[in-house]
Amino acid sequence: MAHPGGPADLVAAVVHDGRAALVGTGRRATGRVTDVAREMAAWESASRPRWVWWSARYAGELAAAVGSPLARAWDLAEAHRILHGGWKAEPGRVWAGAHGIPTSSMPTPAAGDLFDFSAGDGIGPDDLVRADGHLRADATSGWLESDEHLAMWAAAALECAVRQRDRAESVGPRATATIHSESAAALMCLELERGGLPVNRPVMERLIGDFAGPRAASEEAARESRRQRDLEVLRHVPGRESTDLRNPQQVRDMLVGVGVDVPNTRKWVLDGYRQVHPVVDALLAWRKAERIATTYGYRWLDECVGPDDRLRGGWTSCDGAAGRMTAENGLHNLPAALRPGVAAHPGHVFVRADLGQIEPRVLAVVSGDPVFAEATRADDLYAPVATRLGVERPVAKVAVLAAMYGQRSGAAGEALRGLERAYPVAMGLLDRAYETGVRGEPLRTFGGRLIPTGRFLAQSPVGTNPALDAARGRFARNAIIQGAAAELFKAWAATVRALGRPLGAEIVLCLHDELLVHAPADRAGDVAELVNQSLADASRRWAAGAPVRFVADTSVIERWSDAKD
Repeated sequence: MAHPGGPADLVAAVVHDGRAALVGTGRRATGRVTDVAREMAAWESASRPRWVWWSARYAGELAAAVGSPLARAWDLAEAHRILHGGWKAEPGRVWAGAHGIPTSSMPTPAAGDLFDFSAGDGIGPDDLVRADGHLRADATSGWLESDEHLAMWAAAALECAVRQRDRAESVGPRATATIHSESAAALMCLELERGGLPVNRPVMERLIGDFAGPRAASEEAARESRRQRDLEVLRHVPGRESTDLRNPQQVRDMLVGVGVDVPNTRKWVLDGYRQVHPVVDALLAWRKAERIATTYGYRWLDECVGPDDRLRGGWTSCDGAAGRMTAENGLHNLPAALRPGVAAHPGHVFVRADLGQIEPRVLAVVSGDPVFAEATRADDLYAPVATRLGVERPVAKVAVLAAMYGQRSGAAGEALRGLERAYPVAMGLLDRAYETGVRGEPLRTFGGRLIPTGRFLAQSPVGTNPALDAARGRFARNAIIQGAAAELFKAWAATVRALGRPLGAEIVLCLHDELLVHAPADRAGDVAELVNQSLADASRRWAAGAPVRFVADTSVIERWSDAKD
């Protein structure tokens, strides 16, 4: 394989077993990670290149060794997910996608190392590419031990980036920008993992104790605590004390016995029966306590919160579907009852910003509906929609959400028909996306991410099950909005990340449409202004001139629970 040149702004960076290589146009450096990191820092300072790597996950050691955040990146794995859809993006697959080679003939990965493929390629010891165009099977299971081979690995990454950039330009005008922000988000995920979410451990431990009781000194004490929690429910149903509250069928039988006959025991179903029998209220309270005791209890606190009082977990910048960020260890689903324990550290505050009515505003952009876009000029988008439809605001809200989530019956369906008359361009986009999903055909988000709808509910071939075909349609209709919203959110977060460092601002949580920034207390006002200005700048670039206004509820708080819902 030849060592390709590339655009002068692209420099590939790879790491393997304590050594690293950089390759760009007229540039090359190899050696120990610490030495190459110094070279990388010098290049960053001099020309701010766009750093190319197979994945931020596997270049993180080098990026962290630089000592300061890198401004720009091209993450080959994230670019592949955008251009080709799905989650899988190991180097062999990325190479095949960039070169138009069928992945069906790609060497099968061996068990173990993500980068290992099956051996026996029948190529020379210094060749990286097989005769069929695929990467050699053993590229990282011994082949990368020499500096020359490591440089070839970096050159291969650079070649993929050049090809991906060409492909992105052919996809649409926004695909390249999406890859830039997705690559920044992948770097930010590594920073979120290292930095963690600030918590107040004593407060968190007290909150857990309120639900789970004191720390159990033994397994026997833990079982007794569990029994006492169960009794708070079972005392309301004499004669049924043997009910296993962790068995949904037994819980349903228990409820039927007191006159509460429900199709399932989900919270939203049981909420309507709180006044029917006291056991329902006790059961719902038990569920909250049980969840905290078992999932977010003392073991979770000990394992996931470090000695520096930071909650840490894994982060991914893309869920493999529409592209939303995901996190582990409770970072994305911490119970509201524990939020008072998420607290800024001494001398700091949180700047919290939550995007307002983001999905309908995104719909106004991606549909290009000028009439619907006009509604976004208001702080409360649903108010002008209600006026145009001649309905109450709650009805207008239900109608807009129903349009995006596919609810077409009852009051929502009636209001939706009014929306179709008032905003035919926006509703037409959603209908076309639905029809595409029903057919199992791929579609792309506003930013260019491929969504292969045929893989959704793939256990049922398209056209064989009307109910599942309709589910694909609903998935597609929502995915183009959710996906575009995720693209805007990450562009916003990347802007805050880039501009907030001089103020000491650190993003510590990205939750759906909410950004939590840890900042010095004396710079709180500046950081809040920066967060809002970053939204204005990012949305203007992302919306490409569409006359749509995006808003955020931004506040300065000491605890996460202080934020308004």
